[in-house]
Amino acid sequence: MKKVELESFLKSFILFFVSMGALIGTINYINYMKDVQTLDERVFNEMRICSFDLECAKYKINFVLTKDKELYKLYKTSEALSSYFTIPNSTLNSIEIYYPIEKYNLELHEILKESLISLFFAMLAVLIFSILFSLYTLYPLRNALHLTQEFVKDILHDFNTPLSTLRLNSAMLEREGIKNAKIMRIQKSVQTILNLQENLRAYLNNSALQKEELDLSELVMQRLEILRMNYEHLHLQNRVPKRVFFTNKDAFTRIIDNLLSNAAKYNKEDGTVEVYMQENENVLCIKDNGKGIKNPSKVFDRFYKEQDVGIGIGLHIVKKLSTELGIELKIKTSLNQGTTFYLKLS
Repeated sequence: MKKVELESFLKSFILFFVSMGALIGTINYINYMKDVQTLDERVFNEMRICSFDLECAKYKINFVLTKDKELYKLYKTSEALSSYFTIPNSTLNSIEIYYPIEKYNLELHEILKESLISLFFAMLAVLIFSILFSLYTLYPLRNALHLTQEFVKDILHDFNTPLSTLRLNSAMLEREGIKNAKIMRIQKSVQTILNLQENLRAYLNNSALQKEELDLSELVMQRLEILRMNYEHLHLQNRVPKRVFFTNKDAFTRIIDNLLSNAAKYNKEDGTVEVYMQENENVLCIKDNGKGIKNPSKVFDRFYKEQDVGIGIGLHIVKKLSTELGIELKIKTSLNQGTTFYLKLS
């Protein structure tokens, strides 16, 4: 189950389960209070019957003064339940029939036990129905996501033929000695589409990431060389020492490529892109002196972009892959001064 599917499932489940659980709990509480009221009425009726013949082993009997006692009413105290009834031919005294609170609490406990048992089975039924309901509501979303992913995969596959033709013909023109700004723009555009393809593949890919050893300095050097081909006007600096890093090479390369691409794309003329290590903290830094970012808190959101170019998934993929690789990602930026990304490597 993908992250968006899991999120939709949990939201549907929580909403349905909490609302139905609250309703079931309220009904159960009302029924419990009715059962308690029924118990009190039964106790009072049994006391009333007992007052006629005084033959009731369940209750205790006492004779008291009638003063300040309201007859035919059930009293509840911390010691007993009691009620007072008249004595024939007597106005001064009355009969007190009472039920020890310990015995009454035992009956209350049985009522509470039955209520909790019924509540447990009701909530279990609600839990099962909530899961089934959530899965049912998730089904159209899963179909839509599947169709969208298949569509994107087909589009990516169909891109390969025209892109290969463009790359092959631009390379042939270069070999024939034709190299000008137009050819360079074509090559940059092709590379941009290839980067977009890789981003979309990384976005669609949800398989477990296999890790391997790679040389961090060599990787950065290779990616900077590729970047230099498209951004000859920039000063690219690699100050990363030789370091063996254990991670998924494809995912980590995608992170580096996206960050370097952004650093170059949104840089100024004759700008600088610098990659270096903070040795004491094992942090890889990618720094530029370009435009900066207006809303750094939103920059990793899916489809968020501050420029007209791109579709706004590059940094979202960086965040997604960094989380999967266990890399802590931070950003420091200032408008018109530049941006630095910090990757804390575990």
